[in-house]
Amino acid sequence: MTNVLVTATTFPRWKGDPEPGFVYFLSNLLGKKHAVNVLVPHFSKIKKIERMGEVNVYRFPYFFEKFQRVCYDGGILPNLKKYFSAKIGLPFLVFFGFMNTIKMIKKKDIKLVHAHWILPQGLIATIMKKLYGIPFLVTVHGGDIFPFRKKPLFRKLIKYVLKNCDYCTVNSSATKEAILEICNVKRIEVIPMGVDLKSFSSSKKDDALKKEMGIEKDFLLTVGRLASYKGIKYLITALVKIKEDFPKIKLIIVGDGPEKEYLEKLTRQLNLEENIIFTGKIPNENLPRYYASADIFIGPSIIAEDGWTEGMGIVFLESISSGTPVIGSDVGGISDIIKDNETGLLVEQKNSEQIANAVGKILKDKKIGEKMVKKGKKYVEENYSWDVVAERFEKIYGELI
Repeated sequence: MTNVLVTATTFPRWKGDPEPGFVYFLSNLLGKKHAVNVLVPHFSKIKKIERMGEVNVYRFPYFFEKFQRVCYDGGILPNLKKYFSAKIGLPFLVFFGFMNTIKMIKKKDIKLVHAHWILPQGLIATIMKKLYGIPFLVTVHGGDIFPFRKKPLFRKLIKYVLKNCDYCTVNSSATKEAILEICNVKRIEVIPMGVDLKSFSSSKKDDALKKEMGIEKDFLLTVGRLASYKGIKYLITALVKIKEDFPKIKLIIVGDGPEKEYLEKLTRQLNLEENIIFTGKIPNENLPRYYASADIFIGPSIIAEDGWTEGMGIVFLESISSGTPVIGSDVGGISDIIKDNETGLLVEQKNSEQIANAVGKILKDKKIGEKMVKKGKKYVEENYSWDVVAERFEKIYGELI
């Protein structure tokens, strides 16, 4: 089997870790035909080397263990704002990432590097290509392009990587558009991240969940990092109007982040304490029952001041696959998944009134939601199942190796 090196800064650290698992799911499927070695940063008190499914995982230390805070739990940019130790640790992360990539290439006779995110993984892969002639594929997820495309230094680095990559995949048409604003890429293709259709299905609906949370009737769900670009405040504001027609409505907010205190304060100011439940982070294996049991999933993302927005929106795939109608803002890559009035409902960003109207439309006529879910599930199965996604990446691997 051909040795492939996958590099990333987001990867499950332990079973049930709320950290996004898409790099693992993809690598695990590709590991059935290739010897896949994943190189990711270490985190306090976890294994440095382990076998996960079909993947060999290597976690490289880059700083004093308890101060390794650059990655995970929200991502590099939020952590740089939150932790002083992350600012100090960043150059060490890049340096030791570089050195360990060289080590892996020599030790494993690597024939292809698959870098998730342009910086720093794509930049390191570019240097490896210059040094060792190893081709590389870079996968762009959105967070590595949207906040940086207006910053001259980062534009130059991004352009350097994209000009040298052998293939570039992006998770949505919006991400592709952002890439092409910076430079023309020889070979670029939209290949989204996928969804586990077995884990997220309507069979996971659990009526006991409502009893556990004290929910008498319908409940709305949103899942994600509580950060400004998620637009949760517009959903909370919309609940004031929604409550007029549905007094017992509940909104479940799953996740944590820098805006949590502000959102809790807003909830109190609007007298919505009886209608909103903040759960904090929930282990990934517990999420399917929330998605499948909800009456509507809402993702009210916006384009933040720094340009950050949703590159794709995996939560919509998980909701649709779970049999739950979805409402999302028409920003970033969300419209690739939500075809308005077909697979879900699209609303303008920052528009609480439109969110409220969309919720009312579905709750007042459940058949509307059922029809959208039926179309949505078919669309997701055909375009976003992990088997379909992995097959498309496998084709690229075959071309580059």
